Amino acid sequence: MSHVRFLLTALALAVPASAVAADAVLVHRDPGCGCCGEWARQVKAQFGRAVRIVDDANRATLMKRRGVPADLASCHTAIVDGMTFEGHVPIADMKRALAQRPKGVTGLAVAGMPLGSPGMEVPGRAAQRYDVIAFGPSGRKIFARH
Repeated sequence: MSHVRFLLTALALAVPASAVAADAVLVHRDPGCGCCGEWARQVKAQFGRAVRIVDDANRATLMKRRGVPADLASCHTAIVDGMTFEGHVPIADMKRALAQRPKGVTGLAVAGMPLGSPGMEVPGRAAQRYDVIAFGPSGRKIFARH
């Protein structure tokens, strides 16, 4: 019986998260990060989809597997319809990338945690300027400026 349980557990772990809920937004975050939850709430409201948050102490491995350049790292990595979104990417930019599917682009990133980006709004504090960077096999380019 233990062999059957082992095989079932191995099979469950082998199933990609996208197969569990095809239209859900999967967010891997640094464990306990609060701003990720705020960003995820905005994504859920504006996409109208379920958002699954996973506390991931080994997110660097996921980022590498998804092709996120290390210097564009932030506190969470989201996967939506096969595209990767690193950090506090504005939802409008995500929707535009998903609609356009630019050739050679596998994702968008906002490095760090700029004030005023989605999930990083602070009442009474001015928003910082930041760029949304498209990345993928074609390299990198500025996708949007905020």
